[in-house]
Amino acid sequence: MTDAAIATSGLTKRFRSRAVVDGLDLHVPRGSVFGFLGPNGSGKTTTIRMLLGLISPSAGDIRVLGERMPDRGSRILPRVGALVEGPAFAPYLSGTANLIRRDTADRYAPGSTRTARVEAALDRVGLGHAASKHVRAYSLGMKQRLGIAGALLTDRDLLVLDEPTNGLDPQGTREVRSLVRSLADEGTTVFVSSHLLAEIEQVCTHAAIMRAGRLVAQGSIDELRRGSGPVVAVETPDAPLAVAVLGRLGVDAITTASGVEAALPESAPPAEVLAAALVGDGVRLRGFAVRSSSLEERFVELTGEGFDVEQ
Repeated sequence: MTDAAIATSGLTKRFRSRAVVDGLDLHVPRGSVFGFLGPNGSGKTTTIRMLLGLISPSAGDIRVLGERMPDRGSRILPRVGALVEGPAFAPYLSGTANLIRRDTADRYAPGSTRTARVEAALDRVGLGHAASKHVRAYSLGMKQRLGIAGALLTDRDLLVLDEPTNGLDPQGTREVRSLVRSLADEGTTVFVSSHLLAEIEQVCTHAAIMRAGRLVAQGSIDELRRGSGPVVAVETPDAPLAVAVLGRLGVDAITTASGVEAALPESAPPAEVLAAALVGDGVRLRGFAVRSSSLEERFVELTGEGFDVEQ
């Protein structure tokens, strides 16, 4: 597909008799920031390895930037930057020396501009001040940013990032988020695998959700949110009574720290009718709001699992 930076059809990977990725049809629009979501063991990393030609698929078709992978890997991979499963660097070398070493190993990288490009990449990820320090003195977040700098040593049409904010403090996370947005504004497609749904919602334009090796949903962030319908949140000290009242109106609510919450089915009465029924039955309302469902709620609905934010 000419409008796709990544497109797969029936992509499958089996280890022995078990399908780790099963019939994946993925479509990543060019110029998008695409979030790739799923619980541990859902097949995300295996998929990324196949996209980059690190392992071969058992079946199916992969096209990256319009070219078939892995057949055309030598033609395509110079246009793809990647940070997969954390960066690996020589701890006894400085950040600058590590990037020069990496760039020298790239036969497509021009040697005449190497030093300038390394300096620019370090500045772009906020490591200019630490360029001469040994990597063994870097924090986990600094190593993560150095890995992103390594993926940006030359211009890329596609950037694949596996957990890019892992180990970053809030400021570092904001910097990476801003960097990803700026890359997308410049026309680079950014493919981000992450377990931080709040981050995905803030930075991504599109996403896909995996479960047990299968794709269960994909589309724009707004499309994924809409798939779950609106949510009503009621702040009240009378949670059990509120649950009972909403239940009589066909709305299954659960208790929360501040009251109750429920996904509204299409058959649910309008919000004003729900509020009036709660007040009429003696429920003390301290707050009442109807909002769009979050990506996290959609994820839980589709996979039956919460997110392990410590992974």
